[in-house]
Amino acid sequence: MSIRESNQQRQFIIIGVFVFSAFVLLGRAAQLQLLSSNSRIRADAMTIEKNILYPSRGVIYDRNGRLMVYNNPMYDLMVTYRQVDPKMDTAKFCRLLGIDTATFRLNLNKDWKSGKFNRSVPYSFMSMITPEQYARIQESLTEFPGFEPQIRNVRGYPQHNAGSVLGYLSEVSEKQLKDSLNMYESGDYVGKTGLERYYETTLRGQKGIEYILKDNLGRRVGKWKEGKLDSSAIQGSDLQSTIDLGLQSLAEKLLRNKIGAVVAIEPKTGEIMAMATSPNFDPEQMVISKKRGEFIAALSNDSLKPLFDRCVSAEYPPGSIFKPMVAAIALQMGIWDRNNPVTCNGGYHYGNRVVKCHGPSPRNLSEAIEHSCNAYFCTVFRTVVDQFGYRTPQRGLDSLNEYLYRFGMGHPLGIDFPIEKDGNVPTSKLYNKINKRDGFWYSQSIVSNGIGQGENQLTTMQMANLAATIANRGWYMTPHLVRGYRNDNAPKDIKPVAPRFTTPHSTGIAATHFEYIINGMRQVIWGSTGTGNRAQVNGIDICGKTGTVQNRHGDDSSVFIGFAPANDPKIAIAVYIENGKWGNDIAAPITGLMAEQYLNGKIAPHRLSLVERIREARLAYSPGKGYYVTRN
Repeated sequence: MSIRESNQQRQFIIIGVFVFSAFVLLGRAAQLQLLSSNSRIRADAMTIEKNILYPSRGVIYDRNGRLMVYNNPMYDLMVTYRQVDPKMDTAKFCRLLGIDTATFRLNLNKDWKSGKFNRSVPYSFMSMITPEQYARIQESLTEFPGFEPQIRNVRGYPQHNAGSVLGYLSEVSEKQLKDSLNMYESGDYVGKTGLERYYETTLRGQKGIEYILKDNLGRRVGKWKEGKLDSSAIQGSDLQSTIDLGLQSLAEKLLRNKIGAVVAIEPKTGEIMAMATSPNFDPEQMVISKKRGEFIAALSNDSLKPLFDRCVSAEYPPGSIFKPMVAAIALQMGIWDRNNPVTCNGGYHYGNRVVKCHGPSPRNLSEAIEHSCNAYFCTVFRTVVDQFGYRTPQRGLDSLNEYLYRFGMGHPLGIDFPIEKDGNVPTSKLYNKINKRDGFWYSQSIVSNGIGQGENQLTTMQMANLAATIANRGWYMTPHLVRGYRNDNAPKDIKPVAPRFTTPHSTGIAATHFEYIINGMRQVIWGSTGTGNRAQVNGIDICGKTGTVQNRHGDDSSVFIGFAPANDPKIAIAVYIENGKWGNDIAAPITGLMAEQYLNGKIAPHRLSLVERIREARLAYSPGKGYYVTRN
């Protein structure tokens, strides 16, 4: 082969290598630009900014249209690391925000290896900046490429009531992020407690997205694809609650310095008009801020548990308010007559034991309720439990419980509120287990259940529902806190709540039986020897029943249920005051004042001193006595 031919061959080889290399490079470029979605995403991240548009959260009104919760704008300052100008005037930037350079560096630099942050994706540089900080930085924002404000909403409260009812917002948890199917992102706020939590999906609204095209200096140059991929944020629905702010405020005032709860229900609808627990908290202190964590920590560490809702989560022995229910069941079963007299010699005696009583021997059911005679209702209870024979109390107790369940006892009522407890209705299975060693038990060994002691437990909500059920002569609506969804453009157009809140529940007891019970409950208030005369209000036909629950530590608890007016009930109330002594001491007058406020629209001037006396009645603490009532 000649030298010339050899040079030509090498030339062809070199050209071939260059051509082949060119094809490889072209192929790789095509793959990156046309086939690889990851590369397109990385390219877009450098030129396209995806902004989340946060919707306004739905606001909450009381039953009369008074605003309970509204939205306040709050700003987060977002930053995209790659767009930050290294030569920016850091000193001026820090001065405008009121931070130092150490904070600037800490907020800007993240753990990029963790996977939580991306240098090309906006993240929070500084959250919850004040309106003053926002105003200062907004004027100079063009000097600091890479930084953008993002508007959010936090809650505001025109009133300082119903903190436990309304609940509060909190940052979404890791578990909620995983379970939300991309509904939430890190840093989002969700309902943590109360109505905010239960109606989260209704209140939160729907996020929008905005795609912004930026140049290589991070400046906005317009909408990407002319905004065709953008979506608007959809505001959350407003809630019309059933709460009466005036009634709620009074209940909270009367519960001041006490441990307990007050619940008021409209009997015909099941609408909860007041739901107060004590100790409580001011909802304004739960607004998302940099100081809120300290406040929540203080509440969580408080031995009186102000974050514990005693309306739906505390389970109490009901005491004597349980008695009318036992009597109604016995009448319906046909094993007791309303005119049956019972002899009371200072109490109910069985064996060497006695359930003490303070009243005269009742001649009939109404008198027994008026005097709250323990001997009478222990007798009625044992008659029910022993109806199939003294040695077979299981059948009798189970038949009693079937009715108790229909009253809403022993299971959650199903209200629209989180963390509602069951209460407790003791069953024959429980006593079979307790008495497994002996192999038997009798009605006399559980007779205290007939007067609301023993293993019986109710929530205050269940007690108020019991009052509503008696007021309705044997039926109730599921209690609820929201009347419907309110259209802000047409505030009178209320979309109704779920059908389960408008479906009546029957106890299976004839209405006529309740008339005898209601007559006795009227005498509790108005009779010469009634146990609840401190609930009296001139011009209002109130019916009620006192309860005094024994405690192992400290004074007895004060309990009362009532409703008014007797023949056209518009309000049913339950009051439970831990260590409040007699039912007539504190719980009864609170009931009377609540009925007066709702039915008359105000408290009569001559009774305002009673409001102050009850408000100032304190529960003090002594290591020997526990909590007890004192008066200033």
